[in-house]
Amino acid sequence: MPEPVWYRSLYWRFALGFVALLAALLVVQGLVFLWMTGRMSEFFPSRSPAQFANSMAGEVATAVRDQPDLDLNEFVTKNYSRAFWAFVIAMRDTRYAFSQRVPPSRDLLPAAGQRLGVDFFRMSGPGRGGGNPNWTPPPRPGGGRGGDAGGRGADASGGRGADQFARPDRGGRGFRTDGRGPQSPLEYAYVRVDNVDVGLVVVSAEPPPISVALRNLGPTLAVVALGLLVTGTAVAALLVFRPANRRLRMLQQAANAVGAGTSGVRAEESGGDEVSSLARAFNEMAGRLEERTSALETADRARRQLLADVSHELTTPLAAIRGYVETLGMDNLVLDEPTRARYLQIVTEETERLEHIVGDLLDLAKLDGGGGAFKVESVSIPQLFERVQRRHEPVVQRKRIELRTRVAPDVQSVTGDPNRIEQALQNLVANAARHTPEGGHIDVHADRVPDGVRLSVEDSGPGIPPEHLSRVFERFYKVDVSRAGTALPSGSGLGLSIVQAIVNRHGGTVTASNMPGGGARFEIVLPA
Repeated sequence: MPEPVWYRSLYWRFALGFVALLAALLVVQGLVFLWMTGRMSEFFPSRSPAQFANSMAGEVATAVRDQPDLDLNEFVTKNYSRAFWAFVIAMRDTRYAFSQRVPPSRDLLPAAGQRLGVDFFRMSGPGRGGGNPNWTPPPRPGGGRGGDAGGRGADASGGRGADQFARPDRGGRGFRTDGRGPQSPLEYAYVRVDNVDVGLVVVSAEPPPISVALRNLGPTLAVVALGLLVTGTAVAALLVFRPANRRLRMLQQAANAVGAGTSGVRAEESGGDEVSSLARAFNEMAGRLEERTSALETADRARRQLLADVSHELTTPLAAIRGYVETLGMDNLVLDEPTRARYLQIVTEETERLEHIVGDLLDLAKLDGGGGAFKVESVSIPQLFERVQRRHEPVVQRKRIELRTRVAPDVQSVTGDPNRIEQALQNLVANAARHTPEGGHIDVHADRVPDGVRLSVEDSGPGIPPEHLSRVFERFYKVDVSRAGTALPSGSGLGLSIVQAIVNRHGGTVTASNMPGGGARFEIVLPA
């Protein structure tokens, strides 16, 4: 069975699929990172707090010049709702507004009031700070994110506002001085309209808390991660696991069909991975099962045929024996001595025939089952041929048949069981003598062939009809009715079957054919 191709192996396919999927996820994550980089600039802006303060001061100055009663809260909501710096815009007329996304600390408004010389805590009225000394910045208004106008406004007019309308704090950077906690760096930028400082922008120099970034980017990152997970799982299932699962299901269906008794079912062997190897092994197993099933069916048919043939062959002599014995046992039937002797001779012959059939059946059973005594030794071929001649001398003399033997000089012995080899050769010579007419001849030869040693028996009889050649070694198969010149009674039909069983057990072959000049030829080839 061929080994799976390494690059088609399931292990490598899973590994390469995992690497490819990981690479694809890294590429997608890189693209998402590039997209998120633009978003992160909102949380970690490239401008410093001082630049942001100056840009915002310029924007506020431009807006106040165009609209003196500007609503600072609305202005912040419209332009700076997405800013991630904590800031406060304070005007000399006590108007102020705070950053919305990042709540400012409590020190921004007092710091602005200290720079402007305005006490925002003692003022009252709409839009002003109250007199509560425990004032805290108002909570972040609803709506939250707003549009992108804040960033664009700060970028578009930051330079112009800072140059024309904003006067940066001469000190540049300040700290909390109220004594209520640790000092924090603050950036200041004055709002200047017509060369007059009308307000102040105070920006905390501390970076925005990471919780704010996570709160705003967390949902987006979670959705992207979940989408990548689902997409990666789907791609892996479709490209890596689905083909293997499909072929495994087909293999399961084929196994179920074979288990249900359906023949000719085969699994798909495409691919070079472990599944295809399993499919090939399954197909080989299914083929062997079908061969064994076919062999069992053939053996069962042969067994049934053998039982029928045995019953038929045994019935004939038993019926003859029973008929003549009943005739001889009749009290009112008077038989002369010659007739009685002839009846007894027939009973004796039929008994011997019955005994011969039973003996042949026992021999076949032993040979087919591998039982019985079987020894391997060197058998002298000249001595073997001499015993065959002595055994058949009475028959050949009575029929005036010439039995000739010839042994090639380079073949003097053969290896095998001497008794079984002689039995096979005796059966072939007896079969030839039975079908050779008077005055004919039988030739027994031994010579060497490339496959081993060949023992051949040729007769001068009428030969075997071509349609019967393929069946002469079947049990109880006879062609006597088709062959003329028979002077001896027919055999049991098991002699040639025994010859074939003996030769097969020696690892050789036996064949039957007709010679061009007439007569049959049987050849036994035994391994050297």
